[in-house]
Order: sequence, then structure tokens, then C-alpha cells
Amino acid sequence: MNPRPSPSSSGLLPIPMPGSPGSSWAIYKARLASVFRNTDSAVLVAFWLFGLINNVLYVVILSAAQDLVGSDVPKGVVLLADVLPAFFTKLVAPYFIHRVPYGPRVLAFAACSSLGMFCIALTPPDRSAAAKMLGVALASLASGAGELSFLGLTHYYGQLSLAAWGSGTGAAGIVGAGLYVLLTDGFGLGVRESLLASAFLPAIMIVSFFVVLPRGPLREGGRRGSKEYDPIPDRDVEQDGDGEDMEDLPPTNAASSLLAPGPAVASTVLSSPSIKSRGGGDDGVGSRLGANLRRAAALFIPYMLPLFLVYVAEYTINQGIAPVLLFPLEESPFTELRDFYPMYGFLYQLGVFVSRTSVAFVRVRRLYVPSLLQVANVALLALHALFDFIPSVYFVFLVVFWEGLLGGAVYVNTFAAIMEEVAPAEREFSLGATSVSDSAGICTASFLGMAMEVWLCNWQVRHGRDWCKQIGVA
Repeated sequence: MNPRPSPSSSGLLPIPMPGSPGSSWAIYKARLASVFRNTDSAVLVAFWLFGLINNVLYVVILSAAQDLVGSDVPKGVVLLADVLPAFFTKLVAPYFIHRVPYGPRVLAFAACSSLGMFCIALTPPDRSAAAKMLGVALASLASGAGELSFLGLTHYYGQLSLAAWGSGTGAAGIVGAGLYVLLTDGFGLGVRESLLASAFLPAIMIVSFFVVLPRGPLREGGRRGSKEYDPIPDRDVEQDGDGEDMEDLPPTNAASSLLAPGPAVASTVLSSPSIKSRGGGDDGVGSRLGANLRRAAALFIPYMLPLFLVYVAEYTINQGIAPVLLFPLEESPFTELRDFYPMYGFLYQLGVFVSRTSVAFVRVRRLYVPSLLQVANVALLALHALFDFIPSVYFVFLVVFWEGLLGGAVYVNTFAAIMEEVAPAEREFSLGATSVSDSAGICTASFLGMAMEVWLCNWQVRHGRDWCKQIGVA
């Protein structure tokens, strides 16, 4: 058997001789890639940019919610339009999107994201909010499909790519919120101009995939020629002494050889012949769909549920409780009541960024612990909104930062656990299918948040604290 090219090789094409077809593009690509000293650096940069750009428009849209719909429409409507299409995309796309190569996918995601932002920005102010929500939905659809695709792509590039993706998604919160404020307040641009400028950000995703990302590992997986989810052998056990492919080993041996130490319950279930989609047998659509549904069911308890819980809790805080966590201005660092909410949002995003970036150094393996701690945060802050017992806003700042740390930690450690515990044959599907949980949690929290904000604000007014009613449209 001919030895395979190592997935750790750069994957960059050699510079062709002058005058050969495509030489200018190849030379430009090679020179740009030479900025990176090794493959790991290029993978890190590429996946960090994937995470940043795929999620930054989501944050920009939420930051612009007040400007998009004014005071007559609940802001939860913008949140729903920003997450529902992503949720349904993640729910159904893992069962067919693997048949589309990654290159065309990236082009489609970038085009759809930009189209959505153009639709939002170019809708006249006197038109109904529904026209703008169409643009929000387009951007959300692209973001959802992009997330499950890029998470699936980490299957080919290992733990470093997952850490970089997690860090990029964390940075998207800070960058998105800061960018909108910078464009509108710092540079004095209007809402329309600021959203138009943001519409060009997806071009960075295209450059990251086609120029920065080493293609060797992805091409190695593509040589298998299958349009189904296939395993990519771990780098340190690609071949045995006789050149036998790891895929040819019995499932139990392959799992024990490839999986890192730790809980192996999910791996055992996912590696069983009744669930795995291997050669032979009935390859009909119904059979494959049934196998994929059984795959997803095996992922629910260990991975999907803790991710769902933490997102329900944190977005209930962000959308339903944070708007009414107000203090007397003389006891705060602010001059206006409307300044509390943006600060809470920034501290939350900062916590998310820190924890998603730290996965390479700190691992959380018991995913339910931070999820339940996040539920405790909901109870603590909701009780304070009712009974006003926290003496200082600075303590709330710490709680909100802690909220971000917990949410980011569960997100990135869930997918790190899948990378370690799920057999290679199931890993790409599992990464994409599990990503539906965060969107499901946000959808649930958007309904809870709309109800909680109104209820808590009315409670405060009845008990002599009418600050929440004093905040007007900016």
C-alpha cells in the first residue's frame, strides 16, 4: 500500500513554473501562506477566523435590535428571527449537508450572510419590521449551517482547530458588540451605513478557507470518495505495521485504540454495528435516516442536554433579567439608566471569550456541573430583581462575568468531549448534530425572556422601583 501523505503536512501546493496555468494565483497563495511558519499556525488562524466571522453578524444584529424595531416591537422578536432559522438548519442539515463539499458550502454561507445584511440595511425605515426580519433570518440560516459545518470540519484538523474555533466564537461577541458601537458612536455612521459595512465581513471567511487553511487533511478525507460520514484515522495510529487501515479493525478495537481515556459510554453506543453506517446492508434513504436518528439519540444525554440547559439559563438572564437589574445612578459608575444593559452584555461576552479560549489549558469534563451552576445564576439574579438584596452593582458585574465563563466553558468542552470520546466514524456527524442544542436553548430562552422581563419590570414598579420604565429609545 502506498503511504498516505501525512495530515500534518501543510497541504500547500508547490509554486508552479512561471507561465504555467494558474501560476499567479498559486504564487500569491503560497506567499500569503508563508506568513505562517507551520501548519498548526495556519489551522489556528483559519479556524479562529471561521468562529469569529460566522458568529459576529449574529451579535451585530442583536446590538442593533433597538435601532431596527424601535420601542413598539419586543426585542425578543429580533432574537427569535436571529436564532430560529439557525435552529431548524442545525436540526435537519446534519442528515444531508455532508453531501456538499466544504468549498461550495463556504461560498454559499458567505453569500447568504451578506445578502441578509444588505436586506436589513437597505430596507427603508418606513417599511414594516417584517422586511428587516427576512434579512435577519437569511443571516441566521447561514450562521447555523456554518456552525455545524465548521464544527464538522474540525474532525479533519484535530483539537487545535476546535480550540481556535471556540476562541473565535468567543471573540465574536466582543468584536460584534464593539464594532457596532464603534461605527455608530465612534465614527458617527448611521445605522444603515454601519450594517452595510458589516455586510462585507463574510469575505474574510472565504479568504480563510481558500487561502489560509491547509488543505492536506481535508483532501485526505475526500480521497475516500464516499458521500457519507467517514472516519478519519487519528494521526498517531493511521496504519498498523502491515499497512492495514484502522477502519478495517473491529469496532471495539478501533474504539479502544482511538478514544482518549475517560467516559466511554457514548462511544460504545455510537460504535455499535447497529448504529454505524458501514459498507453493505440496506443503503436506502430510510435506513440512513434511521441510523442518523439513532446516532443523535445517543448524543442527547451526555452532550446535547447540558449544552441546552446552559443556553436556556444564560439567555434567560441576558434577555429577561438583565434589562431590569438596575441600581440608583449615584451608586453606580453610570450617568444614564440605559448604560447598565450594554455593560452587562460586554461582561458576559468577555467571560464567554475567556472560557472558550481556555479549553487548550483547562478542561471541564463534568458538563452538568457548570450547566446547573448557570441555572443557579438565573435564580440568584431573578430573586434580586424581585427583592433587591444585592448591595452593589459591582457584585452583579461579577455574576454576569461568571455567567459568561460558565456558558463558554460548557459550549467548547462539549465539543472537546465529542472529539475525545466519540469514535472517528461518528465524530463528524456528532459535532454537527450536537450544535442544535445551543440554538434550541436560545429559542426557548427568548420566549421565557420576553415573559420574564415584562413580569419583573411590572413587579418592580408595583414595589416602588420604576427605573425599568424610565429607559427610552436611544
